[in-house]
Amino acid sequence: MNVHESARPRAVREHPWAGWWAVGTVCFGAFMGQLDASIVTLIFPALQRQLGASLAAVQWVSLAYLLTLVGLVAAAGRIADAVGRKLVYSLGFVVFTAASAACALAPGLTWLIASRVVQAVGAAMLQANSVALVVTSVRQQQRRAALGLQAGAQALGLALGPALGGILVTSLGWRWVFWVNVPVGVVAVVAAHYLLPRTRERTPLGRFDWVGTGLLGVSTTALLLGLSAVSGLALAAPVAIGLLVAAAAAGLGFVQWERRAAHPLVDLEVLRPRAVRIGLLGALGAYLVLFGPLALFPQVLGEHGTAGLVLTALPAGFAITAVSAQRLVPGRGRVAGLVGSFTCVLAAGVLLVAPTRPVWTAVWLLVLGLGLGVFIPANNVTIMGAVPARMSATGGGLVNMARGLGTALGIAAVTWSLHIAAVLHRPEVGPRLAVGTLVLVAAGTALTAAVTRPEEPAR
Repeated sequence: MNVHESARPRAVREHPWAGWWAVGTVCFGAFMGQLDASIVTLIFPALQRQLGASLAAVQWVSLAYLLTLVGLVAAAGRIADAVGRKLVYSLGFVVFTAASAACALAPGLTWLIASRVVQAVGAAMLQANSVALVVTSVRQQQRRAALGLQAGAQALGLALGPALGGILVTSLGWRWVFWVNVPVGVVAVVAAHYLLPRTRERTPLGRFDWVGTGLLGVSTTALLLGLSAVSGLALAAPVAIGLLVAAAAAGLGFVQWERRAAHPLVDLEVLRPRAVRIGLLGALGAYLVLFGPLALFPQVLGEHGTAGLVLTALPAGFAITAVSAQRLVPGRGRVAGLVGSFTCVLAAGVLLVAPTRPVWTAVWLLVLGLGLGVFIPANNVTIMGAVPARMSATGGGLVNMARGLGTALGIAAVTWSLHIAAVLHRPEVGPRLAVGTLVLVAAGTALTAAVTRPEEPAR
């Protein structure tokens, strides 16, 4: 496929800060994605009231988005490696922004859910290319700082979501939660055209792997629905078991198909380096630990009072170290990964002692965020450093797919813990069971940092 990307103006291309301008442009997408992820759940009560829908129906506004995003992000990365990362990223902004406007104009719940699916298509195009554009825009020694800046933008969007969403919903209405994306998206499309570099190394697409895409979509969708079923979703036990079996079968089928496909969706060569395989497990665990508390503590502390302030501590800590970790923990990425992940284990372990005290919780959520802000950029550097440059968008897509699955599993783990406690008629142990799960995952994430060695990518 022969597609030409527009070149940056010469004055931009030759400027000493050209790489950082590109990183800043990517931060638009990082900010918008996490702002949208943390803001949408606040509109559920308004949707229930105004559209006369049940909570089970309204939850599909988020579920449909998440399922689409996780199912398509790897495919978007594969296409971008072939046709150009700048092109796919820019088109992703166009799709995301137009779909946001469609969400704001939705006359009913069905329209809104369908628009969210389209919005997730744009988000997949953005997320599949964000990490790849960052690492190919700056010099190798600047990658960790650049990825930290991107993670900081994500944390800022995550932190502002609850506060901004509350203001918008109460003062202007739920539709403005989506309108707010439109001006930011327009600015980002213009910035992408002038500031993002063209793709220099590509991997031919050949025939698109529809079978692989379908198997991956079935696997992730069945997994998330199966986990929801065992966490209290009103589905019969045989259906829940069938969904989990289908997820495993489709996942195994995906791996087998990709090994023999002439033009695989995910060239398994990208997973050959041990640093990539283990790093992706670390990414999944880190985002599970990040989003688990955001699902747990509104249930523990309630919807009002200090709950919002307490929750802000986690992304605030994440933002602080994500943008400054290079100065705070200098040296190789593995050292930062170890420091960050073991800080997470410590913070989660201490939270287990008294997970329902607001001040105590806020302090240790801040520490947890600090640890995640050190670990996640360092882990991303390790992964992308072992991925061949010609497959960087594929590698970045896998990183973001791991992040999406980690997010979903974090919410599912908390929901499952609280559900099990309620079934056992011991609701008071639910928070400790949830935090205990986070401790175990944090320990597993620290193990990935301990056993990973940076590798040079195969060329």
